[in-house]
Amino acid sequence: MTRTMHVLRLIVHARSRQPVLLLGEAGGDRCVPVFLRPPQAEVIAAGRRDDSSVALTQDVLLPVVEALGRTCESVEISDLTDGVYTAELVFDGDVRLEVKPSDALAIAVREGLPIGMAEHVLDEVGQPIEEVLPPDSEDASGIAAQARAATGGIPTEPAEHPEQQLREFREFIDDVSPEDFK
Repeated sequence: MTRTMHVLRLIVHARSRQPVLLLGEAGGDRCVPVFLRPPQAEVIAAGRRDDSSVALTQDVLLPVVEALGRTCESVEISDLTDGVYTAELVFDGDVRLEVKPSDALAIAVREGLPIGMAEHVLDEVGQPIEEVLPPDSEDASGIAAQARAATGGIPTEPAEHPEQQLREFREFIDDVSPEDFK
């Protein structure tokens, strides 16, 4: 069985400096962190594609699929093995194509596709949202909650404004190299 998920936040993990997408359970109270590759995090940060968007590589996929007479209906995080997610693009007729989770999520966000997660994966790694992103009456913007989520609740320096976080994320993307992930 698959649970519908939605994007809660895109953050940068405090210790590893890797981008993390927090997915929340639709109609539920659990969330799941998914570490992303930096190029896909950039696509997710760009948001949903519209007519005024600059075309990205991911934007080619669905028109090609449709030209071939198929429809990409959703993406699904289908399994978790040794701490690594498996993801699939789900096409009409329940045809599935395994892809990297960060690619699947980038396509889903860019194209506005539904995101699903296998219930057994959510049961294994889902965390209560209020523990990861607890409400904070002094922080209506949620910056402090983002910081707690990125550090596993370990106190950090005072939270930065979203503009500063975005600037730091872009600097991270500009400076990161494949060797940083070995």
